[in-house]
Amino acid sequence: MSRLHAPPSASSAPASARETATPAGSGPAQDPLADVLNLVRLTGALMFLVDASDPWCVDIPHTNAYRAILADPGQHVLSYHVVLEGSGLASIPGEAPIRFNRGDVLVFPQGDGYRMESAAGTPPEFSAEEVVDFFENLTAGRLPSIVPEGGGGDPRALFLCGFLSCDARPFNPLLARLERRLLVSPSERTDDSLQRLIDITRTEIQSDQPGSRSVRLHLCELIFIETLRRHVLSQAPASEGWLGALTDPVAGAAITAIHADPASDWTLERLARQINTSRTVLTERFAGKMGQGPMQYVTSWRLQLAARQLRDSRSSIAEIAWSVGYRSEAAFSRAFKKMAGMSPGAWRRIG
Repeated sequence: MSRLHAPPSASSAPASARETATPAGSGPAQDPLADVLNLVRLTGALMFLVDASDPWCVDIPHTNAYRAILADPGQHVLSYHVVLEGSGLASIPGEAPIRFNRGDVLVFPQGDGYRMESAAGTPPEFSAEEVVDFFENLTAGRLPSIVPEGGGGDPRALFLCGFLSCDARPFNPLLARLERRLLVSPSERTDDSLQRLIDITRTEIQSDQPGSRSVRLHLCELIFIETLRRHVLSQAPASEGWLGALTDPVAGAAITAIHADPASDWTLERLARQINTSRTVLTERFAGKMGQGPMQYVTSWRLQLAARQLRDSRSSIAEIAWSVGYRSEAAFSRAFKKMAGMSPGAWRRIG
């Protein structure tokens, strides 16, 4: 079906919603990447510096092994590593190793276990259990934020390591179809915001002033966001996933329109008309990038907006349903349960 539930007229909306509710996404021109990052509660969890000497190797287990240390129940954990000095190999199960060099940023967004090493075949220095213990002790403040690793020889490598948590359910478009491993290369721009953030973070870790941990965790978030921005700008036209869709003139325009007014009476025909294309082209380009149709995305985004309101606001379920474009609480509840696996009321209770 190309048509979704339209928002009711003002007279049929809940009384308190008519007085106070504003459809989510209304207001200034939308920035879909900012929308998603705000909505999925991206939060810095751990930030430290690794000083590695040859030979070195570290195996990071799947996030299932340490998620409870770094994140709230039900949240997703992702990590990145900024290569300040040196080079090496990075691998994840089922894929060939890739080489990284100074200035690169390695991102592991899907929670996979991975290995980073100075050369192929180097045995890991710590077991998976020891790595988990390390995360626990570092998070608790029982270890310094500059971590030595390796065999003591040259060449040396220096890494800035960041771990973040975010909401993955009921819908996180950023994670959908995103590669298991990203390698983001240095920028040639002279006004490099990412490099400035990296320099500030390195100084903050090395100085370890009062309040430094809180500052580092905020910088952890900013470095990740800047890395994503750089990745978006470097996307090839054929790139898939949500980040690739943002740079596509058809899919990106559709996403921007949806985010600007998610509660609108969207149909496939109306969305295509708004971005000056045909329904066929819109469907093909959107599905090719996202793996789902534009109307499916409208539903998913509405329900993600609703999920955040259920946890963060005191609005009734009927008011929230109306604010994201559903004309009945029953229809909203059915859609929400189908996507989240539980009713809106249950989602609100688990907070």
